[in-house]
Amino acid sequence: MKNTAKKLVRRCPRLGNTVPFHYCKICGDQQQPCFKILDCWWEHFDVVRYLKDHLPEDQFHQLMEAQPKPKVNSLVELIELAKKRTD
Repeated sequence: MKNTAKKLVRRCPRLGNTVPFHYCKICGDQQQPCFKILDCWWEHFDVVRYLKDHLPEDQFHQLMEAQPKPKVNSLVELIELAKKRTD
């Protein structure tokens, strides 16, 4: 699965363009998996099993219980990150 996961790509509903699975594993808060990783990848492979096998137990449970932020909060955070990158 490790080699297969590196090759997987799909359209990101948050960004609107194609991203590799690897990006989804580190694009969330503090280089953690995206909160939508389960929603996006469940049709492609057993993403729950993959994450359970590759994440620390506490991080896995935190991801499983994660609730999405309101859209406005997400947009504000993305704008702030973009500003920091251009400074």
